[in-house]
Amino acid sequence: MSSHAEILEQPTRLEQLLMNQRGQAQEIARAIQKRDIAYVFLAARGTSDNAGRYANYLWGARNRLAMALATPSLFTYYQQPPSLKGALVVCISQSGQSPDVISVLEEGKRQGCLTLAITNSPASPLARAADLVLDTQAGRETAVAATKTYTAELMAVAMLSAALRENPADWDELASVPAWAEQALKLDESIARMSQRYRYMQRCVVLGRGFNYATAFEWSLKLKEMTYVAAEPYSSADFLHGPIALVEFGFPVLAIAPQGKVFTSMLEVLDEVRQRGAELVVISNANQALDLAQSPVPLPAGIPEWLTPPVGIIPAQLFAYHLTCVKGLNPETPRSIHKVTETV
Repeated sequence: MSSHAEILEQPTRLEQLLMNQRGQAQEIARAIQKRDIAYVFLAARGTSDNAGRYANYLWGARNRLAMALATPSLFTYYQQPPSLKGALVVCISQSGQSPDVISVLEEGKRQGCLTLAITNSPASPLARAADLVLDTQAGRETAVAATKTYTAELMAVAMLSAALRENPADWDELASVPAWAEQALKLDESIARMSQRYRYMQRCVVLGRGFNYATAFEWSLKLKEMTYVAAEPYSSADFLHGPIALVEFGFPVLAIAPQGKVFTSMLEVLDEVRQRGAELVVISNANQALDLAQSPVPLPAGIPEWLTPPVGIIPAQLFAYHLTCVKGLNPETPRSIHKVTETV
């Protein structure tokens, strides 16, 4: 299956995940609630690390969980793991095969922690080692650059948040995600045309904040993997602390700026870079942001901020895919990378 076909498959996969794994997410939530969890210790690599960034904001904001992101080299090369007393150890991995991520989970078990694997491979070494497993059920992903496995991980993270909150309204909102994703895919042809404008782009920055800090990182990763553009992700707040000096006339600034608590701050930054002559690509459901862009990408209306990442990344995936084709590159075989990367 091609990477484009896997992008188009996402609404179906998200709907199936929600239908098939809601009960498992609720079982996992009950197991967590039975333990005296002081914080979540989360490990991941690559695209899954960006899903972890989403969890960092989502579980922190909506579930009031203290979050800590693991440094796997402490568990492997340095062999000096920190004390994990009171932690829920969560590892996110599409393949479940990365030794350094597995080492974090195994050390958590050794220290008596409850462990959870979020993976697309329920028979993987990571899943076998975990106390709890949430299967993202994205199906086999043949494209090297991850798309449907990423949105499935985001959906799994959101489902766990809803299960822990025990608020029926959360599940009602989650049920709309597949339809919003389907609407986002209707932008396919317009984004294909838009990508022509960026045929010669060699570098850019990608901005996001809050829940969509993860989206900025994932969009930039797809551009690096597929188009070989030097795309640097930033929080819009961090971007003001020095990197904004990069912006000159025609410099590409890509941004994910949906409505929500951080929207005003994002809008201020976008207005600032536009005044400096930046070339703006903006994904948003707010006209104020879209009107600043030379290349506006409208999101469906009505998406609650906490669920904008699994929808907002889809136009970004399409942008990276079509730009790859426009540049005359093969989106199925990016150079130098493989589907499964096993780091220690």
